[in-house]
Amino acid sequence: MSVDPSRSAGERADGLLRVAAGAARWIRAAAAGDGGWLANPDAGGRSALAPGPASLYAGAPGIVLFFLELAAATGEEEYLRDARAGCRYLVSAWREVADVTFHHGLSGIAAALCEAGWVLGDGVAEEAAAAAMDRVARSARRLEGGAGWSGDPALRGDGGVVLALLRASAMLGVPAYAELAAEAGARAARLAVPGHRFGDCPGLPADAVTPGFLAGTAGTAYVLARLYGVTGQERFLAAARRGAAFVRAVSVVSGGSALVPHHLPQGRGLHYLGFCSGSAGVARMFYELYRVAGDPGDLEWAERLAAGVMASGVPRRRVPGLWDTACQCCGLAGLVELFAGLWAVTARRAYLDFALVLGVELAGRASGDGGGGLRWYQAYRRLRPGEVSADTGYMAGAAGIGAALLHLEAALRAERARRVVLLPDNPFPEIPVPAGMLRE
Repeated sequence: MSVDPSRSAGERADGLLRVAAGAARWIRAAAAGDGGWLANPDAGGRSALAPGPASLYAGAPGIVLFFLELAAATGEEEYLRDARAGCRYLVSAWREVADVTFHHGLSGIAAALCEAGWVLGDGVAEEAAAAAMDRVARSARRLEGGAGWSGDPALRGDGGVVLALLRASAMLGVPAYAELAAEAGARAARLAVPGHRFGDCPGLPADAVTPGFLAGTAGTAYVLARLYGVTGQERFLAAARRGAAFVRAVSVVSGGSALVPHHLPQGRGLHYLGFCSGSAGVARMFYELYRVAGDPGDLEWAERLAAGVMASGVPRRRVPGLWDTACQCCGLAGLVELFAGLWAVTARRAYLDFALVLGVELAGRASGDGGGGLRWYQAYRRLRPGEVSADTGYMAGAAGIGAALLHLEAALRAERARRVVLLPDNPFPEIPVPAGMLRE
């Protein structure tokens, strides 16, 4: 399905909304009897990921968030019914989840239930969110330098739990969660280079260092900057700045643009563009630093990374750092989030225009299912280009792609701006329209 770039902003927004609704129809086809969803409902189809029916990354929590957003965008009650069904599943399923992390475990489930409880007025969802976060809090252990769970300070580990604790503290009114988040953040703040990991990522050499967002320095610095914004404690800001300095030092800068190596020293020439290990994620760290501390140099670096993406030739050109992927994690949807966010922050028309180019490309890559539904086939793993699948979930599938298109659609509608649902690892404005346009 395509979105005609020659149409007016309102017509293009309507087209994006239709594509998101098509994603919802395909996800509905994956409904399971327990209220959750299959990762891939294709006949004989296989998910790109290990089964995680209750994970935010690939399962019900992210799909619930997508349906909540689609209900807000359309005003249609049917999407709230879908979200409620997913909530019932999560309320019954969370107790069986042992993992406490944000993208794959209890912390992400709790974040989705918090949002759903707030939107739906569902006290049961909020109670389950609080119970899940209570278990996360109780499972913290004393590690050298502070509290923690896995000992990994990155977003994929303890850093993601910290973000979930801060979000739950604000939404559920539990100060103890924020206090525990600060204790856990203190461990990362003691590191010379926060998140500076050696050989702890699957498929990388034992001596590899990862400066990226999900499993490396940039994401850890993002968490520390968020902690500074919440607590005002200078130790968190100082540590975040050490992490940012490392990322700047290893980046490739050309004029006003920059690219970040995937890993060092072996992957110095491999520059991912997406959320997990590339520009779209690293730019979030620099913008968060700007948001909480106000240094224009940090915003400048977020824009340098955006300029590097724009100069790469994507989406028309396939590059090693953005191969045949459409998803939030390592594909086009994560780039839509970056440029829609930068548009809301800076009011630079070039960012909205490029976000629309990306959104039109995303819409054009969708495949129909014969029943009005839309899905996206992609090679999720760069090193396995022959493994092509279509998934339903948020970070690697149709729910997250649909959410990104809804965020872009909202950015195109300044005359009826609305709040969008952003995960706590996204620092951009929840109303993706420049404040000046809203005042006008």
